[in-house]
Amino acid sequence: MSLKSAKYIWDYLKSEYKGDERIRGMQVLNLIRDFEMQKMKETKTIKDYSERILNVANRLRLLGFVFNDSRIVEKILLTVPKKFEATITTLENTKDLSKITLAKLLNALQAQEQQKVMRDKVNTEGALFAKPQDRGKYKKKEEQEE
Repeated sequence: MSLKSAKYIWDYLKSEYKGDERIRGMQVLNLIRDFEMQKMKETKTIKDYSERILNVANRLRLLGFVFNDSRIVEKILLTVPKKFEATITTLENTKDLSKITLAKLLNALQAQEQQKVMRDKVNTEGALFAKPQDRGKYKKKEEQEE
């Protein structure tokens, strides 16, 4: 409140929230550990998992740590469940995985996930509409044969 100009206020806030170099270093180490510990659970979606990973990566970047998307791509490729193995194999056979963008990888994995959801939905709906076979027809045929 006592600072008169926007520049003085900005400089004050910057120094106040930037923190000590040692504290930032510890925050970076903790975030790197958090990033390395991330794994995708079978019950979670690619969107949820990628949001978690990107949140950690963006927090690292805010602290001034250089964090490339290629590292995120590598992490996702190594930690997704086996249900995505077919998509990853297809990507390996058609593209250079060292050059694939994060957006392309996430789009491919989300597409597979959505296809599975649609197939499961169709199979479930089909199961609900299945009619039991009419036993009366078969009994009549059996009686006629006897």
